[in-house]
Amino acid sequence: MLSSFDFHLGTRIVFGDGALRELGNLAAEMRWRHALLVADPGIAAAGYVDEAADLLREVGVSGTRFHDFDANPDSRMVDAGSRVASAAGIDSIVALGGGSSLDCAKGINLVLAGGGPMRDYRGYGKARGILLPSIGIPTTAGTGSEAQSYAIISDAETHAKMACGDPGIAFRAARRDGCRRIRCTVACGRVVRHAETDADLRPVRARGLAAAVVTL
Repeated sequence: MLSSFDFHLGTRIVFGDGALRELGNLAAEMRWRHALLVADPGIAAAGYVDEAADLLREVGVSGTRFHDFDANPDSRMVDAGSRVASAAGIDSIVALGGGSSLDCAKGINLVLAGGGPMRDYRGYGKARGILLPSIGIPTTAGTGSEAQSYAIISDAETHAKMACGDPGIAFRAARRDGCRRIRCTVACGRVVRHAETDADLRPVRARGLAAAVVTL
């Protein structure tokens, strides 16, 4: 017998080829004016940040970019992002990439709203201030960060992994573009792995780079 449960998914999931093109429409619906675009250097180099910025610009939303973080974002990187966001006067956040980009964006949201060090938000429900609306655009199939309200951030001093969660940092919407993830995987030369029960993994080779196509 199945146990009873009460499940609420607060993030709107939009999946399909070309789903990224809806970014501008959603930003306009939420009346955004200036968004912080959070993406790692590889995603930026692949041109996805430029494309997202163009889509926002078409609906009158300006953008400030932040790429200064690594595969495992730490508290110093989050602090740097929050300073960039504060100086720009943003009112929204777009995260593009894998779990690192999405988690870094959530951490920036927490520190920007409430101030103080990242370790203050370790645990659950410790957000302070007004959190900004955000959109997650995952480019890999295995992160899951776009559909939950936690960010995993390393403490820059102790190197401890901190799970920082709050309902307010969940993305308002997540755009999942199947073809986009395939192209990004090939462009970045990365192998995406996902549970075989959830995805069909088929090896492909393009431009001499090994990759895995994930078909959900």
